[in-house]
Amino acid sequence: MKKYSFLLILSFFAALSVSAQKMITVDDIYQKGVFRQESVYNVNWMNDGKYYSALEDNQIRKIDVTSGETTEVLVDGDELEPKLNIRSYSFSDDESKLLLATDINYIYRRSYTAKYYVYNLSTKELKPLAEGEQMYATFSPDAKKVAYVFENNIYIVDLASGKNTQVTKDGKINEIIHGGSDWVYEEEFYITKTFYWSPDSKKLAFHSMDESHVKEYTLQKWNDGHLYPENYVYKYPKAGERNSIVWVSVYDLNSKKTIKMDTGEEEDQYLPRVQWTQDSNLLSIIRMNRRQNILEILHANASTGESKVVLKEESDTYVALNYCDDLTYLNDGKHFVYSSEEDGYKHLYLYKMNGDKVRQITNGKWEAVNIVGIDQETDQVYYISTEVSPLDRTFYKIGLNGKGKVALAETEGTTRINMSPDFSYYLKYYHNQNKPLKVSLHKTKGNKEIKVLKDNAALAETAKEYGLVDKEFFQFAIEDGTELNAYFLKPADFDEDKEYPVIVYQYSGPGSQDVEHAWGGSHYYWHQMMVQKGYLVLVVDTRGTGGRGERFKKMTYRNLGKFETLDLISAAKYLADLDYVDDNRIGIWGWSYGGYMAGNAILDGNEVFNAAVSVAMVSNWRFYDTIYTERYMDTPQNNPEGYDKNSPLSKVDKLKGKYLVIHGTGDDNVHVQNSIVYQDALLEAGKQFELFYYPDRTHGIYEDGARPHLFNMMTNFWLENL
Repeated sequence: MKKYSFLLILSFFAALSVSAQKMITVDDIYQKGVFRQESVYNVNWMNDGKYYSALEDNQIRKIDVTSGETTEVLVDGDELEPKLNIRSYSFSDDESKLLLATDINYIYRRSYTAKYYVYNLSTKELKPLAEGEQMYATFSPDAKKVAYVFENNIYIVDLASGKNTQVTKDGKINEIIHGGSDWVYEEEFYITKTFYWSPDSKKLAFHSMDESHVKEYTLQKWNDGHLYPENYVYKYPKAGERNSIVWVSVYDLNSKKTIKMDTGEEEDQYLPRVQWTQDSNLLSIIRMNRRQNILEILHANASTGESKVVLKEESDTYVALNYCDDLTYLNDGKHFVYSSEEDGYKHLYLYKMNGDKVRQITNGKWEAVNIVGIDQETDQVYYISTEVSPLDRTFYKIGLNGKGKVALAETEGTTRINMSPDFSYYLKYYHNQNKPLKVSLHKTKGNKEIKVLKDNAALAETAKEYGLVDKEFFQFAIEDGTELNAYFLKPADFDEDKEYPVIVYQYSGPGSQDVEHAWGGSHYYWHQMMVQKGYLVLVVDTRGTGGRGERFKKMTYRNLGKFETLDLISAAKYLADLDYVDDNRIGIWGWSYGGYMAGNAILDGNEVFNAAVSVAMVSNWRFYDTIYTERYMDTPQNNPEGYDKNSPLSKVDKLKGKYLVIHGTGDDNVHVQNSIVYQDALLEAGKQFELFYYPDRTHGIYEDGARPHLFNMMTNFWLENL
């Protein structure tokens, strides 16, 4: 009897604790900023290593690294004439001048125009760079000139004389681009600015792109104030269609001559990366074939255009281009560091300039995620890795000789590092599954913390007030024995004797990860809100995702959607076998690639999934762009079955459960065409479903009140159908 009374008391206080917690609303998340996380942005390390600068409250502040205190306000946008709302800034190499960007207008996800001003730190003089709005303004290394792009042409301004030289003259919208990128290079190769100053400031290398023959896609703008919808037309190469023809040239500022670099006779190829070596006459160019299974590093003579291949990688599947972002030419002019999956995991390698391999620097069944920096005075490489586990990102250093590896920060959790150019100090951005972001300043020698800049203590307290539940990490086995990583979010008053509905969230795209020892994650606070409403949330990474080596990631090659769908069905079966899961109330949702997978899951998995939401989905990879799609699928001409068999469009007759499809009509990335064609197929199959279009909203569906509306609609959908 006493035991029974004690349990009643415990139950009473547990219920009281749950009822006392604040309830999360969609407005809290997407309008009021209740869970907004603080960080340190726009940091520029200064040359002497004793200071860094940061943009805060429209001021560019000089901060002492030993104390973390502001010692000087270098520029106050409110005190300038004219006043400027400073959106970004960059120093000249000698730190005598600043480029200030204001009035930024985004074109696509990364490209933008802006008004640029040059500010002289000694004279306090402020001058507009040029008339109108420019793109990608960049100082020359000697701080005497600025190059920029205007209306698809490259210009160079001499800062002393004010003379403005037009380098290219045939640039034209939707035809020829110089110094910038076309849509697909921007989206899939992550480059927008495509011009590059030589170390001696005497030459400017640049990409040119002829997209005149690339087919156009038309977005209709419905709410632009006109009586008739406006058509926005841009070049978008869909899988199997023609790409831009791309070449690389070098402009010599003294001779005024432009030399085209020899990148081979093949026009149907990619040139996704260009950088100067330590030699101002030697240019490094990455070349990839259209299929993206061959990657070559070319070294080109900037004066003659002659080039040679110094390194070649070839794969049966594809070569990951982002590994080239680790390509670093050492100051000795004799070596470079490069990353590769040569042994099945991403690791760092040292090469001679002629391409001869010297050694593998890192080694093991884990991945060197990215290079933070290479201190060539001490021959130390600083990098982030998954050595502890695929769920962690840990900060390490190792010698260029592959010896002396040391972990420099917390081993569990997610760490990102911003290191000073002289490697004396670094900013550490750290969080884990239980702690929000902490930004701290460290001295490298002795690995000593100097100051905590942001600790998000207020967010941690808010998390307690709202009763945010912890992630419960686990693994489960699919039919072939492979263990998949996942985590649960469970109600604070979770009772194993009850049965709960489950919402499964996933992205599932190649190389992605949602299951990490990290704070938050995609749609984390909305998931917490649904947990408060009595749902379990399961987040899972299928086969094909990242952090676990080449074999795990690339096994989906030419069959995107096939194995991921099988894994999600396995996840639903795993859930159904749990005593505390109501196997008649299992739903799934996702966005973009995740929306595509939610579509496959509700169709192929109609016996285990009862409801689904697809946001901004791909319905068939034939509708998506060349670079991303063909990397993982080959062309539709070579792999028609892979495209069609794994497409939700081919399975609409299987729909049984409740289904909501959402798309923005202004999505320049995953076109609304995907959902419209899908809608038509579902109608022809006689299927009932729900559909909502957001007029003129882009892929993120965040503009003008759309995001809170979307999540309120999704909330109601789950409450009504699961």
